[in-house]
Amino acid sequence: MSIVVATDNDFNDAIASNDKVVVKYFANWCGSCKLFSPKYKRLSNDERFSDVTFLDVNAEENPEARKVAEVNSLPFFAVFKGGKLLEGAATSLEPKVVEMIESLA
Repeated sequence: MSIVVATDNDFNDAIASNDKVVVKYFANWCGSCKLFSPKYKRLSNDERFSDVTFLDVNAEENPEARKVAEVNSLPFFAVFKGGKLLEGAATSLEPKVVEMIESLA
């Protein structure tokens, strides 16, 4: 599945209209964010997560979307189920992100 780029304009709709959502918050200057991008792309194509919507949000350009998950550091990942925030974490560890996505099951 492809990664959808979300902005303040469509973030709430994306969360509300998809049952299971994982969001990667990033900034263009963030080296760790750039290093995690290929891993995030690979996870988005993983059959285990075929029912999960993957979103990318530029945290600097979308302050409202950032507030929803209380982003405090980058890269930051958040998982939503049924429109509700389940968990958010600042991490660049793939096993932690996988654990968060698996919590949506």
